[in-house]
Parts: sequence; C-alpha cells; structure tokens
Amino acid sequence: MIAFWIQNASHAQLQELWWLLCSVIGALFLFLTFVQGGQTLLWQVAETETEKDLIINSLGRKWEMTFTTLVLFGGALFAAFPKFYATSFGGAYWVWILILFTFIIQAVSYEYRKKPRNILGARIYETFLLVNGVVGILLIGAAVGTFFTGSNFILSSYNLVTWTSSLRGLEAAFSLFNLSVGLFLVFNARALGAMYLLNNIDFSENGGLEERLRAATYKNFLYSLPFLGWFVVQVIPMDGYGIGENGEIIRVTFKYFLNLIQVPGLFFALVIGLVLVVTGAMLTAKTEAKCGIWSSGLGTVLLGLAIFGMAGFNNTAFYPSKVDLQSSLTIYTASSSMYTLQVMTWVALLIPVVLAYVVYVWWSMDRKKMSVAEVSGVGGSY
Repeated sequence: MIAFWIQNASHAQLQELWWLLCSVIGALFLFLTFVQGGQTLLWQVAETETEKDLIINSLGRKWEMTFTTLVLFGGALFAAFPKFYATSFGGAYWVWILILFTFIIQAVSYEYRKKPRNILGARIYETFLLVNGVVGILLIGAAVGTFFTGSNFILSSYNLVTWTSSLRGLEAAFSLFNLSVGLFLVFNARALGAMYLLNNIDFSENGGLEERLRAATYKNFLYSLPFLGWFVVQVIPMDGYGIGENGEIIRVTFKYFLNLIQVPGLFFALVIGLVLVVTGAMLTAKTEAKCGIWSSGLGTVLLGLAIFGMAGFNNTAFYPSKVDLQSSLTIYTASSSMYTLQVMTWVALLIPVVLAYVVYVWWSMDRKKMSVAEVSGVGGSY
C-alpha cells in the first residue's frame, strides 16, 4: 500500500509530505531544547557543586540528541527544500553562524568542564552552557519567526540570492514578533528542563533541589505565557502570502487564521498542544508528580507542528520576501525534483526503526535515576 502510494503520488503530494516530515523533526527539536533550558537553570537552582554535577550529568545524557536533531532538521531542509536552504543559510548566514557557534561551545563545555588541568575553569564552561541555552534558542526562535514576518532577500531568475540587509539575518532579532517567538522558546525550554530534571534525578539525598525545580517550572511557565500570547494575538489577524490562480504570490488578509480554519488538523494541534503544555506545568508545580515533562513535551511538539504547518500548508509562502514579493518561497517552488523526493520517501520508511532505537536508548539511559553516588564516582564525567 505504501509502496503503491509512493510510486503514484504527485509531486505536490510529496512536497506536502516532506514539509510535514521536516515539521515533525523541527517540532521534536523544540521539545529536546529542554537540555538548553536545563543548562540555563544551573545558576538559579543549584546551590552546591554536587547539585551542579547532578544537573549537568543528567542533561549530559541527552545533549547530543538535541544537536543531532538540529543537524537532521537542517539536512532534511537541504535535501527536500534546497532553494530555501540556499536562500536562508546562504543569505542570513550571520544568524546561523551564531546559532551554530553556541552549539559548538555547548559540546566543548560538556567535554572539558571537569577535565584535569582545565585552564579555563568550570565556571567559564558553565557560562558557555548559559549562552547556548539563551542566545542559541532565542536566535532559533527569531529565525522561525521569519516564516511569518519575512526576510530581506531577492532571488534572480537563476536563483541567485541577494540579501538586502548588511546584518545578514541578525535583523530578525529586531522584530518584536520574532523576539516573542524566541523568548517563548527560551522560557518554555527552561520549564521543560526543570521538568526533565525532576523526572531524571534521584532526590533521596537532596529534597531541596526538587523543590527549587518545581518552583522554576512554575515561574518559567508563567514567564512564557505573555510571549506565547503575543504570538497568538499577532498571528491570528496577520496578513500572509498565498499562491494566486496564475502561480504568483499574493497578499492574503487573515492568512494564518484561514490556515487554522481550513486545515483543522493545525487548529487541533494548536489547541491540544496548549492544553498539554499547561497541564504538564501545573501537574509539576502543584502536585508531587514528576511526569509533567511528557505532557508538556508532547504539547510542545504539537505547538511546533501547528506553527510550521501554518507557515507552509494551504498554499502559503513559508518564507516571504520583504523586498520582492515574487521571490517568496513556497513548498512547491522551493522543493527538490519529484525523483529526489521519491527516493527520499523510500529512505524515510526507515524512520520507525530509527525512532524505536531512539526510544530504546532513551529508556536505557534513564532507567536508573541520576544520583549523588553516580556523579561522585567515575560516572560523573561532565
């Protein structure tokens, strides 16, 4: 059945499928930013070196998953939508270089923070982790915001990119809308990080850390709400860009609201995602439960799917140009050839196997809670 569909699917169907798959990867990345969020909590919730070690070693089990998922997201966009990859990564390169730099110093920090004869000292590497969790996620949010607000580029008939801002993508961080997306992701990642640590650490010898993590979950959840609210209030009445009858890009009033109404799956993903995020945070903050990460994590994934879906589905230009409207990119004009997407779809049939392996590895790493004894011995390597 699947093989028959792949062989007989139209180019447009494959393009929509791959925007969905890229959206799933991007949404999973937003969930996995609990690692970055947990890093930023180090300064607020850890009162002793032992508590710092507990937090960093707990997050150290997962930091590679976040980085790998980010690379996978970029790779999927490169293969499925190369024109977008060339336009954004080739034109807005300063913002992407800064994002990549924050993830490089994160990797270095986990590797060298507690190494013997560390000339920089643990505090410097902990500062690097803070930069990754704040600056890196803020800039990623600002980049996602440009799916709605647009960027400063022109595409020639030969698909050569001309970027009209000397800031090369950093101008996205000066948009209040884009910043609201970034700040929501930062505070949501902090709440997710606190919930993950609650679920992953053995508090039998340290009840004070547990209480501080519950308080951090509630505070950061509350801090995230104004920025999420600003995004929703702004995006619902926002004009967007659609595809006209002759294939030209046209301005459409209330485009993203129409996307939610005309594609009900996006509306339900948005509403259910919001409910799950709130449920996870309140379960953690107001009860003794430690499973809030799964509710808020799934909610974050659904919110991510709704955001990416609103930006790209329903004949929407997912990467608008502020300078030349007809240079705006849609999933139909930015994608690879039909043959390439077909081959990629065959390879994508292995995704369930990969996901099963990830679930098994996750379970294997987390079946034993991070304890003081573990970070005090040979196992405390971060």
